[in-house]
Amino acid sequence: MQLLNGIWERKWLTNHGPLSNEFEEKIKKRFDHPNFNSVSNGTLALQLAYKVLELKGEVITTPFSYVATTSSLVWEGLTPVFADIDSKTLNIDPLSVESKITKRTTAIVATHVYGNPCDIHALEAIAKKYELKLIFDAAHAFGSTYKGKSVFQYGDISTVSFHATKLFHTIEGGGVFCKDNELNSKIYYAKNFGHHGEVEFKGVGINSKLSEFNAAMGLINLKYIDVISQKRLDDFRQYKNDLKGVNVKFQEIQGQGKSNLSYCPMLFESEASLLKVRSILEQNGYAARRYFYPTLNTLNYLKNESCPIAEDISKRILCLPTFYGLSVEEITQVTTKIRETIG
Repeated sequence: MQLLNGIWERKWLTNHGPLSNEFEEKIKKRFDHPNFNSVSNGTLALQLAYKVLELKGEVITTPFSYVATTSSLVWEGLTPVFADIDSKTLNIDPLSVESKITKRTTAIVATHVYGNPCDIHALEAIAKKYELKLIFDAAHAFGSTYKGKSVFQYGDISTVSFHATKLFHTIEGGGVFCKDNELNSKIYYAKNFGHHGEVEFKGVGINSKLSEFNAAMGLINLKYIDVISQKRLDDFRQYKNDLKGVNVKFQEIQGQGKSNLSYCPMLFESEASLLKVRSILEQNGYAARRYFYPTLNTLNYLKNESCPIAEDISKRILCLPTFYGLSVEEITQVTTKIRETIG
């Protein structure tokens, strides 16, 4: 209430208010990053990244991500080209990426799927070799690390989502990280119509600022995120322990990476097994999500490209219930139903 009362007393609801500025400073400090711009959602974070990097032509990306990774490219007039994924980490496969590069390729957009860091080293090498921009869609990856550093430290730009479904959230919101100061300045102006004072403008911009109310939620959640993260780790461990011996697999964490375990995806032997388990769980009041399904290369507004590994994984993967209030007993009930259903 103290933060909300302050907003009402100041009558400053948005437009780079004191809470949004404080929030940005605390995020920079937490991730030891020189530059961070908060924005109103993670999709606009991606669109700003594409715009300020002046991308054109083709962009190689993953078919196994939330639709915003691809739809934002199309919205900005870019052509997504899909590279297949690694069957174990579920992240974009660098070898497939390199095979898709053409003279029209200008960038790579890679998602840290479920918070699992990509093979950043390999993607950086490819981007450097072919002089491509490298963007990481780190929507799920608040707290994930690679080689001991936040995943936000990598790429030309790294974006994040603070949507209410994320491990850390501001109800709605997102952000853009980049180490280049000039690029960071472009992002700052681009998210506020290009305003440089009241009557001067530095280029074309849109409105994607974070409101004071969203910043207030972020400041509150920052106080509890370490406890929330530990709870998610404990829940993930229980799921894996309870399901030992059951014919299912879990995502393999990238070497030198540490996932925030934002989700608990489970890979079944077949789509039929998945559908059977999902139905039983729903009948008992537990929501499990087919995430990500279907693959983005099959979107009806795109030319279909074959990505056999991603398409196979997508049909067989189910994200188990995960939220802070989930009890040990409830996890046991979920895993018991899975055991009873598929043995």
